[in-house]
Amino acid sequence: MSFNLAQLSDEHFAKTGDYESLFFEGKAYGTGDLHARGQRFAAGLQSIGIEPGDRVVVLMMNTPEVFVSYNAIWRAGAVVTPILFLISPPELHHVLEHSGAKAAILTPELVPLLQSALEGLDIQMIVVGDAPEGAISFASLENFEPGEIVARDDDDLAALLYTGGTTGRSKGVMLTHRGLWSAGSSLHESATLSDLKLTRSLLPLPLSHAYGLMLVCASMHSEDQGFSVMQRWFDAASWVTLVEEHRLEVSAMVPSMMTMVLALPLEEHDLSSMQMFGSGAAPLPMALREEVQNRLGVEIFEGYGLTEASAGVTANRWGFNKPGTVGKPLPGVTVTIQDDQGNVLPAGEEGEVCVQSPSVMKGYWQDPEATDFALRGGWLHTGDVGRFDDEGFLTIVDRLKDLIIRGGFNVYPRDVEEVLLQHPDVTQAACVGKPDKESGEEVVAAVALRAGASVTPEELIEFSKGHLAKYKYPREVHILDAVPLTSVGKTDRKAVRALFAAS
Repeated sequence: MSFNLAQLSDEHFAKTGDYESLFFEGKAYGTGDLHARGQRFAAGLQSIGIEPGDRVVVLMMNTPEVFVSYNAIWRAGAVVTPILFLISPPELHHVLEHSGAKAAILTPELVPLLQSALEGLDIQMIVVGDAPEGAISFASLENFEPGEIVARDDDDLAALLYTGGTTGRSKGVMLTHRGLWSAGSSLHESATLSDLKLTRSLLPLPLSHAYGLMLVCASMHSEDQGFSVMQRWFDAASWVTLVEEHRLEVSAMVPSMMTMVLALPLEEHDLSSMQMFGSGAAPLPMALREEVQNRLGVEIFEGYGLTEASAGVTANRWGFNKPGTVGKPLPGVTVTIQDDQGNVLPAGEEGEVCVQSPSVMKGYWQDPEATDFALRGGWLHTGDVGRFDDEGFLTIVDRLKDLIIRGGFNVYPRDVEEVLLQHPDVTQAACVGKPDKESGEEVVAAVALRAGASVTPEELIEFSKGHLAKYKYPREVHILDAVPLTSVGKTDRKAVRALFAAS
């Protein structure tokens, strides 16, 4: 079979037919209309010179046009290059220049951001809604007669995703048609291993990212007529309202979003329809999990993935959910724990998480050195430290590069953060290493507190002493209004280290 994603999308639509699948800002959308728009928009892209292999940036707030764009770009034989809208102008300039993007599709509120990043670059701007002078209207490119799907080989690029870049310049991850199809298949199969059918979902996370790609690719494998409600961007109050109004059952969430929802008077709303959160991107503190379950009655299924593996590697699921772990490998994915010599370690021992799967990246765009380092011995070396238990559940301990070595002892930041988060006054915690003449690195932490809390740094240090080994507890604690986060809700350890370096 061919793994051309545009062709597979056509085949999926032929099976499921036209039905109401999406609700966004007061309007319902059918699969037939969205599919037809993608066909016409593909022809529009070709009319402005988009050719097979060209990179087309998708820089958008969540709108139905994100889905239209993905389908159209693949139909035209081009490469989807999604970019999170929270990116800074210098970061955006780097991605645009490095990818060699030929065009960018964006929503109106992001036009100033793109314009600020275009210096020295010649990129066509396609705007959903009112287009400024010099830009092309998205709607104008939907007025073309659909053409044939451009033929692409299975291992041709389908997407170029850029890493977060919190430890340096972001790298372009090359994902193929075959790889994304395989990733979608793995996610869908994992989700359907139980008899539970949950078809009404809320989409609060940015779709111009790996999350959106995985939604699209996983949906191609489903024969259910699912219904989704989409937020332009996450807002906790709106999230609650939408769950209640549409009786939604499933939502993707990151820990910071859960915290914002829990800050609301949930008892005033009927949220009984919500049964499941899919959680990833950042570690889920046990205290937060318990509060979500106690107040919302929602089961949380934590998973693990990375851009280099098309986002999905392991997941918990109904009937096989082990809190504190990120689940078992997805179908078709092999995961091992290896030492620094490449030896596979037994259950219980910590080492680097290594992955094999058809969904693993082809490599890094124009970076053969980084590619060779990441893809060694037939494995994707993730840079994450983990361990399997006797039942085959994976626990992610930390990032290798975030490991703190204090006086010759290994300290994983997550261990320290979990303890700090057990304190009733702490809502966020980030632990990093600070250079120290005597110990090599000293353990330090930044925290954010609940409103009205009066706990002192000294008290938090004493609290930590009671729960951690002597070499692990933080010697310094800084209290912040909010712990810095990356654009995808992960702790920005680079920013935290900078805070301590300046102190």
